[in-house]
Amino acid sequence: MPALTCCVDAAAVSPPLYAFASWDSTLPSPPISAWSPNHSALLYRVDGWGAPYFTVNSNGDVSVRPHGVNTLPHQEIDLLKVVKKASDPKTSGGLGLQLPLVVRFPDVLKDRLESLQTSFNFAIQSQGYGAHYQGVYPVKCNQDRFVVEDIVKFGSGFRFGLEAGSKPELLLAMSCLCKGSPDALLVCNGFKDVEYISLALVARKLHLNTVIVLEQEEELDIVIEVSNKLGVRPIIGLRAKLRTKHSGHFGSTSGEKGKFGLTTTQILRVVKKLQQYEMLDCLQLLHFHIGSQIPCTSLLEDGVGEAAQVYCELVRLGACMKVIDIGGGLGIDYDGSKSQDSDISVAYSLQEYASAVVQAVRFVCDRKGVKHPVICSESGRAIVSHHSILVFEAVSTSSNGSPQIASLGLQYFMEKLTEEALADYRNLSAAAIRNEYDACLLYAEQLKQRCVEQFKEGSLEMEQLAAVDGLCELVAKAIGISDPVRTYHVNLSVFTSIPDFWGIGQLFPIMPIHRLDEKPVVKGILSDLTCDSDGKVDKFIGGESSLPLHELEGNGGINGEGGAYYLGMFLGGAYEEALGGFHNLFGGPSVVRVSQSDGPHGFAVTRAVPGPSCGDVLRVMQHEPELMFQTLKHRVEEFCDDDDGSNNSLALINGLACSFNNMPYLAMGASCSLTAASTGNNGYYYRKDDSYAAVGGDPVVAAEDEQWSYCVA
Repeated sequence: MPALTCCVDAAAVSPPLYAFASWDSTLPSPPISAWSPNHSALLYRVDGWGAPYFTVNSNGDVSVRPHGVNTLPHQEIDLLKVVKKASDPKTSGGLGLQLPLVVRFPDVLKDRLESLQTSFNFAIQSQGYGAHYQGVYPVKCNQDRFVVEDIVKFGSGFRFGLEAGSKPELLLAMSCLCKGSPDALLVCNGFKDVEYISLALVARKLHLNTVIVLEQEEELDIVIEVSNKLGVRPIIGLRAKLRTKHSGHFGSTSGEKGKFGLTTTQILRVVKKLQQYEMLDCLQLLHFHIGSQIPCTSLLEDGVGEAAQVYCELVRLGACMKVIDIGGGLGIDYDGSKSQDSDISVAYSLQEYASAVVQAVRFVCDRKGVKHPVICSESGRAIVSHHSILVFEAVSTSSNGSPQIASLGLQYFMEKLTEEALADYRNLSAAAIRNEYDACLLYAEQLKQRCVEQFKEGSLEMEQLAAVDGLCELVAKAIGISDPVRTYHVNLSVFTSIPDFWGIGQLFPIMPIHRLDEKPVVKGILSDLTCDSDGKVDKFIGGESSLPLHELEGNGGINGEGGAYYLGMFLGGAYEEALGGFHNLFGGPSVVRVSQSDGPHGFAVTRAVPGPSCGDVLRVMQHEPELMFQTLKHRVEEFCDDDDGSNNSLALINGLACSFNNMPYLAMGASCSLTAASTGNNGYYYRKDDSYAAVGGDPVVAAEDEQWSYCVA
């Protein structure tokens, strides 16, 4: 602990003004030993949550291993290079996209699908199971067109299908599966009306392997009526409410009191009604859902075993059962702890999950003498989470500068103090000389409170209040109890891009994507751009309330004077994009799709899409940007004078038009179009949206393609 005083004249009659002025209030930095990227990988637990898709390379950047364990060294993709390619201007060979940025890796998506299928294939073969596995992707996890189309394409070789929970999702699934395997399942979940069921039956008529899953008993009447009108024989499934309950946060829809499904009594009534209408052969699938993020295989085996028992009973009752759909629940390890006692981790691998499911179904069916059913799962989170990374910039940070208090400032400060405050100051000085830490804190707090009261009464000026704040902070730092956590301001909306953190406290791995060969020396939390106190990330994996970060270089990226500092949020490919809103009218991020390439850069951007503009998000809230622009244009013409021949009003009008077309987020290092007139060229720059058409190859963009067009006002 540093001494509280360094240059104090103990015999002085007046209070020791220099007792605090000479303190070195910066905490001593521990010697930084040789820091390597491996240290960063351990610090951020990359090998825990990131394997086998993410690692830290020798350059100190995050690398993506697009083919998982089968990725060759030369196939690794440096994430920083991707971000630079996306965000650099076209004049520098980039795409000119504004951050925040979602980077999607379809190769990772393909590997996740193949790994899931391979795990079930191995379990089926090793256990002598008499049927096959074919999964479906629940499109609610990420309805992006290219994500869904990729899954259908990558999964067509093993009959991978889709699950829909609403009418637009059903239309999406119907369209996509026209290009998929004819044997792929189209599972129709969710609450249904006549139109939903009619669409599902039309899909059946179009030779799509459609199953209507009954969530409510009343839906059966609609299925019977509409199928008769359309002349389509339906395939029917039902969702059972199991007794097995997932006790974690994600298990709230499970158990007897769950939101979805039929009780045993309702199931028996459904069977009876189907018998009455001679449609019991239509009942072919049993569906259940224990809950998302199932933490351990023991709970999984319990639930699957109970469902298999229901399946066998339906066979006994005469249903033509063929498929057991185990629903979702295949979890991912967000924090790398491999723990069954956490909502953000799971204590099993893909192979252990598949083996537990196959074993539970086989055991019950063999005991009952029932033919093994096709096993289906709806593993959305486990399929899409890894393939998407959200990248954003830290643009500034709260100051941690050491308070500087000159003797003249202290003298001026003391002259305004009341007798009680002056006594506190003298006591604080004496305690400092004696190195009495507790007493220092007590008198510093008393002094601060008295000065705050004086300020409220108007007898203390702002400069003096700032002096006492600095003095108290200096005391806290010298004693070593000041808050070491700093706030990093990030070019992001938590509500738009990480809504699950705000809504349910879901944690995701967050870390710098570069400078990982340097030791992070700052503890930080992240504060977003929104005007909302909840717009922050102050909880991190591992139970941490801060994140190890590096000092920003220069002023950060906001003025273009310092180096950009990029952070990445990983494992957010499920739900976050679909759930994000428009708080403060911040829209979604820009998006690029990146595939591994054998070209010189190792990757190719196959698609680049800028994020929604200010005009786009205004339209979402029923505003009309075109009319808004006309209103502002007329206002400029009315109040802005161009008598000097400068054409400034026209430049302002052009700048306003540009503002409607730009993204709502901060433009790092960019000049504002509204100030272009002040440069003397009476011009402005505007973004051409059609320049973001799909691009491919390596390099991605031809040098002659220009991202920005220049207009002379």
